[in-house]
Amino acid sequence: MLTKVPHSQLCKYHIPYRKVNMRISLLLIVAFAMAMYIVSTPTTAGISGEWFQIPNINDPQIQELGGWTVKQHNVMTNDRLKFNGVVSGDEQVVEGMNYRLNIKTSNPDGKYQAVVNEVVWSKTRTLLSFHPAE
Repeated sequence: MLTKVPHSQLCKYHIPYRKVNMRISLLLIVAFAMAMYIVSTPTTAGISGEWFQIPNINDPQIQELGGWTVKQHNVMTNDRLKFNGVVSGDEQVVEGMNYRLNIKTSNPDGKYQAVVNEVVWSKTRTLLSFHPAE
């Protein structure tokens, strides 16, 4: 004859179903949060606040941005600098992107450094500084 054994005696490490379900739910939430953090974190080349060398200084967008900075400087100061090209530069991820460009011009001073903020999604550019390079 079979005797009925209480459930609590069958397994001394019995975990109620609700606790297991809660633990799995919590684990899934933590895993999802970690995955979202990893996906949304910028790569090393785009860590917010740090300056990184522009990988392709001959990129037409970078050269066009350099020409734009010289034009803006000329408008603001009534100078007549002529843009010859961006020779080097750095970029910084902010709300949008900051560019620190070393620009060559055809005038006696010849080399300038400009800092420009560009926000692509709002299609705005702001010349933050423009001065002779050291």
